[in-house]
This record gives sequence, structure tokens and C-alpha cells, in this order.
Amino acid sequence: MTDAGALEARISKQIINAMKAHDAVRTTTLRLIKNALKNKAIEKRALLTQPEEQQALATMVKQRRDSIEQFTNGNRPELAAKEAAEIVVIEEFLPKALDEAALSVLVAEAIAEVAAACGHKPTPKEMGQIMKAVQAKLQDASLRAEGRTVSEMVKKALAG
Repeated sequence: MTDAGALEARISKQIINAMKAHDAVRTTTLRLIKNALKNKAIEKRALLTQPEEQQALATMVKQRRDSIEQFTNGNRPELAAKEAAEIVVIEEFLPKALDEAALSVLVAEAIAEVAAACGHKPTPKEMGQIMKAVQAKLQDASLRAEGRTVSEMVKKALAG
């Protein structure tokens, strides 16, 4: 899946399989993914790299999580369930999300690096540097974690 367009080809095959299986939710979600990637490529005027594809998919997941929150607050559980089903399909194409224990190890490493660089224990002012270091580590390892979770973990580590 390293070459450009491989993800799109994989999604196209899965659309066909979902259509044959008469799985309407999966078919619709796969088409949304394909269109989002195609629109991003058109916007960029070039093929997307793997990190750009992952970023587009992560954005789709984040949008759906926000929608679930809104639908839950608006007492629309059927729409929230539809969004949750779409998240499951989208996450199939993303790297595995990091669990909290492994993420806390990465956060601790990033804090240690920033502490070594600035010569003192990091304060909340250095949170941006730590967040960048954690995101770089995640990207280097082809892993992912939700930004909100990383942010909360960094805040907790800096406070404690």
C-alpha cells in the first residue's frame, strides 16, 4: 500500500464487494471515503501520499465523532448509530489506534526529549513542542492516536 492510488484501488474493490453483499451502509461509507480522497487529490492537484490519505481519513472519523456528540445531545440516537457504523468502516483503512498504555510511554519519551532540549522540566508553555514530538513519533511508527486524547495525556503528565 506504499504506492499512490493503492488505497483508492482497495476501496474500489471493497465497494464492489459491499454492493454484491447488499450492504448499503458499507457501500455508502466506502463511496464517501473514495470521494473524500479524490477531492483531496484534486485540491492538491497531485496524487496523495500515504500520510495525506491517513490524515483525510482521520478527519472523516473526527467529523463523525463530533456528529455523534451532536446527535446524542439532540436526542437522535438513530443518526448517532449511523455515524458510529461509518466510523467502523473508515477505521479499517487507518493504522491501528494506539492504546493508552503505549501512548503514555510515547508521551513520557517526548517529555524527556523536550526536557533534555530546554534543560529543565517542561511546563505547560512547552506543551506545543511536546505535542509535535508525540505526533512525529506516531507518524514515524505508522501509528495513530486522537489528538484530544494525546492533549489530555500531555496535560496530565505536565501537571503531575
